Amino acid sequence: MIKTSFISVISQEENRGSAEFQIVNFTNKIRKLTLHLEFHRKDYLSQRGLRKILGKRQRMLSYLAKKNRVRYKEVITQLDIRESTIR
Repeated sequence: MIKTSFISVISQEENRGSAEFQIVNFTNKIRKLTLHLEFHRKDYLSQRGLRKILGKRQRMLSYLAKKNRVRYKEVITQLDIRESTIR
């Protein structure tokens, strides 16, 4: 799903509490739930879970953007996430 080289670099850091690692995990969950919801459109509990994870990832991205703009840009480009309106 996600570029394995980027995941392996983050996983090797062994800092699973880092913002980058959490964003990668959220992105992976979002992509899995999106695929699930393509087949099961009326699964409203999964839709709610997806919205919650999207909110968590957005908060984590805004935190990373405030803390370190360079790392934020790297994560955005590596994961192919569209950049939000945070500037």
